[in-house]
Amino acid sequence: MTYFFETYGCEMNIAESASVEQLLISRGWSKAEYAEQANLVVINTCSVRGTAEQRILGRLGYFAGVKKVRMRDKDAKFGRIETMKIAAEFAEKNGAVPLTLVVMGCMAQRLLDTLKEENPVVDYVVGTFGKHHFGQIIDAIEENREPFKIADDEKYVFAANSYEQGAFSTFVPIMHGCNNFCTYCIVPYVRGREESRAPEQILQEIDYLSRQKVKEITLLGQNVNAYKGDDGTNFPQLLEKISEHLDKSGSSIKWIRFESSNPNDFSDELIEVIKKNPHICKGFHIAAQHGSNEVLRRMNRKNTREEFISLVKKLRAACPETQIVTDLMVGFPGETESQFEEILTLMEEVRFESAFMYYYNPREGTPAAKYENQIDIAVKKARLQKVIDLQLKHTAEVMSKRIGETIEVLADIVSRDDENELLGKTEQNERVAFRGDSKLIGSFVKVRIDSLSGNTFRGTLV
Repeated sequence: MTYFFETYGCEMNIAESASVEQLLISRGWSKAEYAEQANLVVINTCSVRGTAEQRILGRLGYFAGVKKVRMRDKDAKFGRIETMKIAAEFAEKNGAVPLTLVVMGCMAQRLLDTLKEENPVVDYVVGTFGKHHFGQIIDAIEENREPFKIADDEKYVFAANSYEQGAFSTFVPIMHGCNNFCTYCIVPYVRGREESRAPEQILQEIDYLSRQKVKEITLLGQNVNAYKGDDGTNFPQLLEKISEHLDKSGSSIKWIRFESSNPNDFSDELIEVIKKNPHICKGFHIAAQHGSNEVLRRMNRKNTREEFISLVKKLRAACPETQIVTDLMVGFPGETESQFEEILTLMEEVRFESAFMYYYNPREGTPAAKYENQIDIAVKKARLQKVIDLQLKHTAEVMSKRIGETIEVLADIVSRDDENELLGKTEQNERVAFRGDSKLIGSFVKVRIDSLSGNTFRGTLV
């Protein structure tokens, strides 16, 4: 039996797909080379932006065609899609073999009651609270039973062992959901309220990853620094517990990252832990979203521009090597030209190393979708281009300042273009290419940065 995953969206989706994949592997399944040849295709979905959902709906239409071809339906049409031939060749060789299609993740949760009805090609709809039912789904496929309705559970079950065999970096989900209710964001509606994993479970998973020779972990949560364990452990205390555990156990894990951070929960206590803890990487993703206090207020962001700038200054004072990545949204309803300009002035003052930049996309069910003064799409695109242009300039300037430094790098893959060249990651999550033996893969090495090519450093092994 074979499977294939298509995963869209955030790191949490990547971790959850990997967790389900581990279950399939443990049951003796193997990964298909192509989706068109698999017994099971899982599409893990994102609802943050409408464009992501439209793309997924397009994929459902495509798989409706694949299913017809696989079952040797006389009405099946190839159209212009070359990959459909893979399904046809598979059916020709193996006969009519069913393909089970599962849609999971945030879009599945948002459309839990209607997705299958409106898209009959879907066999199972698994919301964000239902993925622990995959064992039953696998049983039904193996026994050639008809699809059943997944129970709409109310409690989130954390992904466990979401680890890709042979990887030196992996994710560890520690909390789930969000209580912030930003007016543009659908996450609280599809992921639910904040729930945190017990510290003991997190440490057990870290021990498992250490036995797999993992070298760095990324702690995950929709609002990761809002973590609150059942024993009262907060996020800074959890980082200390993990660090002490790594040292005492002689773990293979050296670096700790975390995603995604809300500036409102980035406390002075957390900064102090980061400052004194060598395990914590000094690259942080902290979402600013906007530079105007009035827009931030309408977004229901619980911090001001001044508080965000103050946070960045504190971080850089505590750890001068800190680099900041952020999220920036343009075109929020009612955004004036002068308010948009405040994004640009924030960027000039903070000078982010990079940013995820996008224009406001109304999400059904969120307050902002009903706001008056929605911005014309042409205006949003023009404003976004200005932000992108400025950030590209800043990225080049910020990264160029590091040329000549000698830094520690985790060598993790061999270059696809040159087998004698390795690629690695810095503490700040930047990419570095350098000449080296493939035996160094999985090792921490010292590299002198010689130049910058796009957003990738080129260096020399020291």
